[in-house]
Amino acid sequence: MNKDEEKIRKKSPVQIRNKKASFEYFFIETYTAGIVLTGTEIKSIRLGKASLVDTYCFINNGEIWVKGMNISPYFYGSYNNHEMKRDRKLLLTKKEIQKLHAATKQTGYTIVPLLVFIDEHGRAKMDIALCKGKKEFDKRQTLKEKEDKREIDRVMKHY
Repeated sequence: MNKDEEKIRKKSPVQIRNKKASFEYFFIETYTAGIVLTGTEIKSIRLGKASLVDTYCFINNGEIWVKGMNISPYFYGSYNNHEMKRDRKLLLTKKEIQKLHAATKQTGYTIVPLLVFIDEHGRAKMDIALCKGKKEFDKRQTLKEKEDKREIDRVMKHY
């Protein structure tokens, strides 16, 4: 990820994160994918009414899909409103999808959504990562590092 992409993510008015992902997985590679959405879905995302809790990606017939992403119904959407937890297609190049497909065939590897944001053109994008699951002792180590960092920041604040 270059600095321009990072700036876009930080400027985005909408940043829906998967907070559990960094605790559960080691990130190996990250990709930015477009999301195929209906009209009321993009409106709900722009209002921040989406969640990435318990979501994952899978590959089916050479296409990558996100499963379990919850987008709340749009308040002003009448009978045209969308289904909350339907599978949504992600847009990546064929080469990237083939690379991810080959990697997920190995045991312990999965594809996890990390962040949903709006780019400078107003389109919804999703950061996904090829991940390897953490063991119990790795999770304890992550918690210890987080506590140590918090303690250092607290001590440095007093100086």
